[in-house]
Amino acid sequence: MAELKITSGNFESEVMESDIPVLIDFWASWCAPCKMMLPVVAQLAEEYEGKVKVGKVNVEEEPELAGRFQVMSIPMFAVVKDGKVVNQMIGARPKSELEAMLE
Repeated sequence: MAELKITSGNFESEVMESDIPVLIDFWASWCAPCKMMLPVVAQLAEEYEGKVKVGKVNVEEEPELAGRFQVMSIPMFAVVKDGKVVNQMIGARPKSELEAMLE
């Protein structure tokens, strides 16, 4: 399953009401570390299909969502479970660190 594009329009249904955890990647097209993380995030979306949703929020297109999560630096990753942020991490990280966040 490919990553979901998370917008203010689908945020409630895809994230807050999700019955499985959601990993959100806050990113921007001009951000080099964000581009480095693209293949890692895509791999996680494939490997965790059915267990975790993987969504992407473009902070330039969705400033209100970035504000809601107090995104100060990108890439930022947040895990939302049962409507609550249970984990978050800032910066380009090895895949193993993101996997540990999901466990």
